[in-house]
Amino acid sequence: MSKKPNGYELSRAWFDFCFENPEKIKPNHTAVYFFAIEHCNRLAWKFKFGFPSTMAMEAIGIKSYNTYIKTLTDLVDWGFIKMVEKSKNQYSSNIISLGGALLKNNKALDKALIKHATKQGESTGESTGESIVSINKQDNKEQDNNITNPFKKWDINVFWENIVESSIDKSLTEESVKAFYLYWTEADEKGKMRFQLEKTWDTKRRLARWSK
Repeated sequence: MSKKPNGYELSRAWFDFCFENPEKIKPNHTAVYFFAIEHCNRLAWKFKFGFPSTMAMEAIGIKSYNTYIKTLTDLVDWGFIKMVEKSKNQYSSNIISLGGALLKNNKALDKALIKHATKQGESTGESTGESIVSINKQDNKEQDNNITNPFKKWDINVFWENIVESSIDKSLTEESVKAFYLYWTEADEKGKMRFQLEKTWDTKRRLARWSK
């Protein structure tokens, strides 16, 4: 792989796969894969690295070696983990590599989250007789400051939630919201996303300009 794996991209690719293949996924799959990402991160994103079975099992709470190895094998078969060298037994390390799952343009996760947020917003508005704009209105100075400061500390999930909240009452298409999200969450070599590099940030204003 020519460039180091990116935690945001790996996480996103995984949950895209989960939404597209819900019948295949079990909690153990997510636990093993995300511990592999965490371990790779601690090793400064090495291209290939040792992944001891006993360490992984202890970290995620899997007691059965057979359950663990079946879960790991699934992740290899699905392309999320590349098995560089198999361990001889449960006490030695597998040598693995990450980054095999590529991002797709048409993401089931984007569609599911946008539709869920839209339905939730419509339901709330009907039950209270108020618009979502009034519910999310900023009422104090600390909240107002999120336009110029705290957004730099947002993670990718908080940023997504902010987009959803800001776009519910707008006439933006699903594709437009998704394109906005993908553009602003592109990360640089240090892992900083594009929106985190801006000096100021107001999601509603950015969406309004984006729609034009």
